[in-house]
Amino acid sequence: MNTKTRNIIGWVLTAILAFAFFASASMKFMGGADAAKSAAAFGLTPEILKMIGVVEILSIILFIIPRTGLLGTLLLAAYLGGAIATHLEHQLPIFAPVILQCVVWVTATIRFPELSQRLMGRTATV
Repeated sequence: MNTKTRNIIGWVLTAILAFAFFASASMKFMGGADAAKSAAAFGLTPEILKMIGVVEILSIILFIIPRTGLLGTLLLAAYLGGAIATHLEHQLPIFAPVILQCVVWVTATIRFPELSQRLMGRTATV
């Protein structure tokens, strides 16, 4: 795969992730009866739910910016790890956070070749 195709795929996947995380965060900010009911089932107050939304937004913004993308990757991975653990704790399906986690890592390895090199144990070619 050439560099141009790799960049296009990386940015398209980044846009999909940004849409998903911004939509999720906006639902946390908007509140509503359904969001409050879901949060209460997890033992979360509306204030904590809004803080989680802030963490989501900050993480995806860091992921989008190329210079801070690796930090954003780690923060999104940690966030989604918490989501998976919470879903498991409450006997909910884990498909959505697991799929998002996979898309985050695939996107990160496409956008950041140095991450791919580290994960695959390859040395950088000079």
